[in-house]
Amino acid sequence: MRADRNIGLLVVLVALFVVGSVTSTEFLQFSNVVTILTLASVIGVVSVGATFVIIGGGIDLSVGSVLGLASVWATTVATQAYGPWVMVMTSLIVGTVCGLVNGVLIAYGGLVPFIVTLAMLVGAQGLAELISNRQSQLLSQPALSDVLFHRLFGLPVLVYIFAIVADLGWILLNRTNFGARTVAVGSNAEAARLAGINVQRHTLLLYVLSGFCVGIAAIMVVAQTNTGASTLGSLYELDAIAAIIVGGTLLSGGRGTIVGTVLGVLVFTTITDLFILNGLDSPIQKIAKGAIIVAAVLFQRRTQKAKR
Repeated sequence: MRADRNIGLLVVLVALFVVGSVTSTEFLQFSNVVTILTLASVIGVVSVGATFVIIGGGIDLSVGSVLGLASVWATTVATQAYGPWVMVMTSLIVGTVCGLVNGVLIAYGGLVPFIVTLAMLVGAQGLAELISNRQSQLLSQPALSDVLFHRLFGLPVLVYIFAIVADLGWILLNRTNFGARTVAVGSNAEAARLAGINVQRHTLLLYVLSGFCVGIAAIMVVAQTNTGASTLGSLYELDAIAAIIVGGTLLSGGRGTIVGTVLGVLVFTTITDLFILNGLDSPIQKIAKGAIIVAAVLFQRRTQKAKR
């Protein structure tokens, strides 16, 4: 089933490239392909972490706001004064701590993931606005952008970071006990507990992992935009969840793939690029993405009913 789903996404991706080549002379140019991969890299890293949370039976609505908060904290004058590495560590720490707070409240506080991460969404955005005074903070460390946009074999380092995160995510999900426990917890938390899995601790680790990935993505966005702002991660949570669902991960948990998530990210990014090249308005892009999400969920429900 997983292989069929991924093959189907590959077919969709190929079809999009065919449409793009017909409707725009610029679409198949190498520079445009690099643009697609670069745009996919940030949301892709966020989506890899969020995939684990959803497979584990949770949801993380705070990734966009946490990304904005991490970008703001990493670009304050005080932080930048210590250099690029401190900026990177600050972003990772902010993302991880936010994930830790989510995890503690959900796993040990017994609160609903939707409510906790929604509260974090609002709280992180408010804190980011407070720190930045609702203004964009300029990046004064060009070395950060220079490194992350340095090209290896024609591709920016940003793309390689996405590839590395996706590869490590695949290994973690498919070749370790952590991945097996994630699937078990998402499938049936009570059965997992009876089987000896510490469900609370594992749930906590899933949200920490998601926050860590957001921290990586935040520093990537800072390098892309040369700014830190509370609005940088706006609606990233919806884009990530959409890509994950289209990639075949069940919203109810217990099933999902990293490969499917990566393909889902590439499909949505390609659609966005195709629409931009053809001069289609942003509202039309959103309508198309919404239709795709609904179709993916209906397909999941139909598949589940067929198995019964």
